[in-house]
Amino acid sequence: MLEIKNVYCSITDSNLNILKGLSLKIKEGETHVIMGPNGTGKSTLAKAIMGHYKYSITKGDILIDKKSILNLTVDERAKKGLYLCMQDPTVIEGVSNSEFLRTALSSKTGTKVNLYSFITDMEKAMKEVELDSNMLHRSLNMGFSGGEKKKNEILGLKVLKPKYIILDEIDSGLDVDSLRIVCKNIKQYMKENKDASLLIITHYPRILEYLKPDYVHILKDGKIRKSGDISLALEVEKEGYTGINVMS
Repeated sequence: MLEIKNVYCSITDSNLNILKGLSLKIKEGETHVIMGPNGTGKSTLAKAIMGHYKYSITKGDILIDKKSILNLTVDERAKKGLYLCMQDPTVIEGVSNSEFLRTALSSKTGTKVNLYSFITDMEKAMKEVELDSNMLHRSLNMGFSGGEKKKNEILGLKVLKPKYIILDEIDSGLDVDSLRIVCKNIKQYMKENKDASLLIITHYPRILEYLKPDYVHILKDGKIRKSGDISLALEVEKEGYTGINVMS
């Protein structure tokens, strides 16, 4: 289980808390959604869970299987099974897709990855996410379109097989076909990995039509103010955040 326990989080070297007592439990196999107006702390939550250096937990705790991860580095958290699909994936010139993912996989497993079997598996996965195979040898995200970058994040998911997946606005900038491909692969992954959990951060209910969440939460002023099922997301789409009744 991934548990965010009464977390207060600020930008490092700042006294201004962005998250203000946020609590959330995500059990094995569950899909949770965080929605909310701009500037309420949605992406801050994702980065705080991963241990981004620009954000500091000033109070509270984040736990995996009841053990705190606050003292762990980003790579140590990744080895615990955390995986963040970023809103704006990083471009790394000079490091190929294959080098990046093979190194990450070796680091996770602690063993040397056989090159031939790795390339074979990668080519299969790239077909499934509908990425051209030549992107395997290109610099990470270099010259990729927005949709290709998001598909590349899902490629990493399929290769590294994490247990706790955070999708930070994975649907932003995607056309209808790309969204369908991305969601199809996420659904397949969740079907094949029953113990995996999913946290979706989004503004739009369209992605939820594909991924069928168990819970939807409205984040406002750094704290979860209302929770429900997918009908809550549909209410947001119809009424907006100002039109729904949340705790003050």
